[in-house]
Amino acid sequence: MQSSNENQSLLAVRNLTMLVDFYEMTMANGFLENGLGEITTCFDLFFRKVPDQGGYAIMAGLEQAIEYMKNLHFTEEDIAYLRDKHIFCEAFLDYLANFRFVCDVWAIPEGTPIFPHEPLMTVRGPAMQAQFIETMLLLSVNHQSLIATKASRIVRAADGRPVMEFGSRRAQGCDGALYGARAAYIAGAAGTACAICDREFGVPALGTMAHSWVQLFPTELDAFRAYAKVYPDSCTLLVDTFHVLKSGVPNAITVFKELKAAGHKPQGIRIDSGDIAYLSKKARIMLDEAGLEEVKIVASNSLDEYLIRDLLVQGAQIDSFGVGERLVTSRSEPVFGGVYKLVACGTADAPASLVPKIKLSENVAKITNPGFKTVWRLFDNETGMAIADVITLFDEVIDDTQPYVIFDPEFTYKRKKIANFKAVRLQVPIFENGKCVYDCPPIASLRENCRTQLNTIWDEVKRFENPHKYYVDLSEPLWKLKRELLDKYFSE
Repeated sequence: MQSSNENQSLLAVRNLTMLVDFYEMTMANGFLENGLGEITTCFDLFFRKVPDQGGYAIMAGLEQAIEYMKNLHFTEEDIAYLRDKHIFCEAFLDYLANFRFVCDVWAIPEGTPIFPHEPLMTVRGPAMQAQFIETMLLLSVNHQSLIATKASRIVRAADGRPVMEFGSRRAQGCDGALYGARAAYIAGAAGTACAICDREFGVPALGTMAHSWVQLFPTELDAFRAYAKVYPDSCTLLVDTFHVLKSGVPNAITVFKELKAAGHKPQGIRIDSGDIAYLSKKARIMLDEAGLEEVKIVASNSLDEYLIRDLLVQGAQIDSFGVGERLVTSRSEPVFGGVYKLVACGTADAPASLVPKIKLSENVAKITNPGFKTVWRLFDNETGMAIADVITLFDEVIDDTQPYVIFDPEFTYKRKKIANFKAVRLQVPIFENGKCVYDCPPIASLRENCRTQLNTIWDEVKRFENPHKYYVDLSEPLWKLKRELLDKYFSE
């Protein structure tokens, strides 16, 4: 398994600095020409709605965002391309040629449950730089958080049974396969069919055989025997090429008995089509009657959290699941919807200051929370469960030795006083003046963080239908600031 520092080459070799929306370039050039390029700005990356009408999401993609920011540089080819557009001034092109990243960045670690409107990442730095990195930060966090969220739902539906990510061939491109498998593993998948994800990130590579293996041999039994000969101690046989119950399972039983007689332990069968609930129950009876109680049954074929839940309700005898396209593409809702918004900035007279900014909209959900902020999670000391998240101004500190009042920002009359709690700041420093100060944890640690943190979220929040709303509060100073700005603009 490669370390995080080693696998950064995936991004560095390609140099994705120019993976931006073109307006990032035109705005940066315009900022410079208007004397605004070096004023301090503050941006929040957040999302507005949980996919699939769920109650929570999972943070992922931070490591790839970090590697992007660590490797920002413009090549001679980049500069020549921009010069040929004949719209960028030479001062701007010289700035890019000598580019050095100097932003400060804070973020919520990967694997953490996250909720709408709270800042997942906060970037503070010169306008030309903080604006420029918008596209890649959103791309990294939106994609992997989407897949991690979907994988978490599927893993929960499996109720303790392993879930394998099988979706590479249906993913949106090679990065969709690689980073989708990574995100799925962080959220609890047992492994992936994507071999390069094992090589680069240490996500266990798993797999059995294709129908073509069976078809290439004279008979199904010949195919099973040949596979067992090559892999006697990891033999899982695909039993639905012809007929699961008439030939597939009986032939598998024959081969498994031969393996046991030779001192090996057969692993399992995989069912990839048909009425999986019915077939798995019949197959379980046949295996048990043959003295093969230890042999597992794997199910695959366009599964998702709802189909898995229904299979288990029907009493399906399935020990693990292979889930492909509906996981790696999050087919039911394939967009996470994260956004990147300016929340504070300096002025030409005081470029290092931070004046709160707000974006207004007739759509209330699109009105931003102004100011340089961070986010806290409040945990009940008796149960260890999360009570609520609180977005505060950055320098605020929540005193968890005193009672604290939380309320729903949409319904301010819904107030609740809490005591005996612990307040934990969720964001951690990532970059200071452009220098990375954060060591990306091994992926196994991210996976464990996800498991541990999800256990602090009540089941009512995690249910699939009509989840309980998890409170994301605004501190009183932040709420007053937002109210003042709203009053100011709506009174003009």
